[in-house]
Amino acid sequence: MTATYGESLGRWPAEIVAHVRAINAGEVTPVEPRHASTVVLLRDSADGASVEAYLLRRQKTMAFAAGMYVFPGGAVDPRDEGLPASSWVGPPPEVWARLLTADTRLATALVCAAVRETFEESGVLLAGSSADDVVADITADDWEADRLALLDRSLSLAELLDRRGLVLRADLLRPWAHWITPEVEPRRYDTRFFVAALPTGQRTRDVGGEADRVAWMHPRAALDGYEAGEIGLMPPTAFTLMEMTAYAGVADVIAAGDARDVQPVLPKIILTDDDEARILLPHHEGYPK
Repeated sequence: MTATYGESLGRWPAEIVAHVRAINAGEVTPVEPRHASTVVLLRDSADGASVEAYLLRRQKTMAFAAGMYVFPGGAVDPRDEGLPASSWVGPPPEVWARLLTADTRLATALVCAAVRETFEESGVLLAGSSADDVVADITADDWEADRLALLDRSLSLAELLDRRGLVLRADLLRPWAHWITPEVEPRRYDTRFFVAALPTGQRTRDVGGEADRVAWMHPRAALDGYEAGEIGLMPPTAFTLMEMTAYAGVADVIAAGDARDVQPVLPKIILTDDDEARILLPHHEGYPK
């Protein structure tokens, strides 16, 4: 699905329409969503008047969101739950549990997944040797070997931090949103969105893997490209980019994150009598209760 919320998704094949109707009628049990984290990595634009967001285009061969521009992120790994308290600085898991509407175990995993996935998909690591430090240039070959080891799960984030004498900087993240994939989808994710500033001294890299292209983009430019049919955006990505257009700098976004009341959003797919689909949010007229 690539439409912005409230827009038509067009006509769907008969078998998909039948599945949607069965889901909406309660005749089919929706797929259980996997917990996931995604990070809106930001930097100030060169003109100092707006922000830029880091986006990557998923390979067209991917099973989920193929060809779409997305923020770094992915599903929680079970080992993300095992980060010891000594490897964590910033708001403790108990605070994140309240912010993310989760228990402390899941909150720990979500924050760790956010840091791990950002490193895996952008080469940026939100960690330092102390609460007052962030690692600088991490583009050397030994860092790349660690990134690849995280990807193939031969190394956990906890092991990486311990071996390098680092702590996860939970204070560099802010909660932003909570999106749940619509019930009609065959692959579903229960995803917490975070925002973070690109750490001083670090730079993103085109690390390949699930993405075939990466770019820093002004949110408005990305939305213009989407509206022109030049790039594909998942609805939560488009919605988040629209929100980013309201801020003049990264500091403003971070401050907004401090005051954010994050509530889960479950979009719904409805079908008209002529089998045209629309995607709705809870505040839209016609949202199924």
